[in-house]
Formats: sequence, structure tokens, C-alpha cells
Amino acid sequence: MKPINIFDDLKGNTYPGRGIVIGQSEDGKSLVTAYFIMGRSVNSRNRVFVAEGENMRTQAHDPALLTDPSLVIYYPVRTFDGGLIVTNGDQTDTIYNLICSSPDCIAPGYFVRALLTRTFEPDPPLYTPRISGIIDYKSGGYWLSILKSTDGDPAAAQRQFFAYEPMPGLGHFIHTYKCDGDPVPSFVGEPKPVSLSGDIDSFTDGLWESLNPDNKVSLFVRYIDLESGEAETRIVNKNK
Repeated sequence: MKPINIFDDLKGNTYPGRGIVIGQSEDGKSLVTAYFIMGRSVNSRNRVFVAEGENMRTQAHDPALLTDPSLVIYYPVRTFDGGLIVTNGDQTDTIYNLICSSPDCIAPGYFVRALLTRTFEPDPPLYTPRISGIIDYKSGGYWLSILKSTDGDPAAAQRQFFAYEPMPGLGHFIHTYKCDGDPVPSFVGEPKPVSLSGDIDSFTDGLWESLNPDNKVSLFVRYIDLESGEAETRIVNKNK
């Protein structure tokens, strides 16, 4: 499948929910990851991204408006020795803790093993999928996963995994919901191949401006230099 323009894809979808992009920069020098959240409820919209060292967490913008932290407050991004984890929920910690339990582990293998213990979110009637990604700094390879119900049936879970070798200018994009709706339908198919071009600022600006202005909440983008390992990060919050 030919890579699509992620900005056009987002502009044509008012509610993809939460999304992960992982790939390699156009010049082949950096690993790229992005994570965004959107919201339709007060609880979902009442959030900001906050950097915590090399990690990143969500936080209530107005604590007085926070009604249920269980599915909205978590670490979307955690780094470990040799890689990075990005997810849309507390499965970040499930993956991180398993990887860190063995200094000799093969991170992608533990990524799969950890997620086999998890399922979609307990938020009927949506049963929001859990989406996750992991990057191996050494190889530049990355995995994406989605855990979702089978056609909205909470009795049957699907756990899908996708492995990619890096290619300059190519990324893969997965999001929780196919589109807006009542209830919103889960993402279907494989992660979308997307073109990655420009530097971190142009990519960040392009993503943020492409997200629906009413529903977008926060955006995280990181470029990791393959040679030096140095990371550049951008965080954009609608709630200032």
C-alpha cells in the first residue's frame, strides 16, 4: 500500500480518538514517534501532557473536574535501556515492568508477552481498543499492537501485532477509533503507512493543525537521533 498523507487523513476524520505514529525521518537520521489524544467528554478533555524526564504522563488540567482517573491518567511514554514504549493507557507500565524484570530480555518479545495479559478498555459500549508501540533503538525496528473487542462483543478479544523494519520517510499510524459515531467504531485493518517529511517542528505543527479543533486535546512528538541517541521532544496542549 502506498504511504498516505497523514495530515490529509486526519483532516478527513473528526474523531480518530487516540493515535500513535512510529517510523523513520525522511533523511534516515532519526526515529520518529508521535502520540495524540482527543476527547468528547469533559473528563477526556480535561487533560494535559506533562514531561517527566524522558517519560511523559497525562495530568488533569483542572483537578476539580476529574471524575474518573482510571482510563485518562497514565504514562503514555516510558523509556527503557535501549528503547521507548508508547501506549494509550496503563499497559505502558505492564510492558515496562516486564521488560525491566530481565536485563537480558528481548524487548519486542516481552512487548508481545505483556500485551497478551491485557485486553481492551472496560468502557461499554465503546470497549475502546488499547493501542501500543515499541521502538528498538539499536535496530530502529518497531512494533505496533491493538487489543480490541470482536465486533463490539466484550466476550471476545482480538490481540493483533505488527512488526516493521525502518525505512527513511516511512511511518505507520494506528488509532483507537475508525471514525466518529454513536458508539464510535473501533479501528479496523492494519496500521496505515504514512509519509514522514520535514523536521520535528513542521511535523508537530502539521499534526496539531490537522486534528479536529473541537476534539483535540494534547500531542507528543519525539525525534531520536540514531547516531547520538539524543532526543528532541515537542508537547502541545490545548489546555494552557
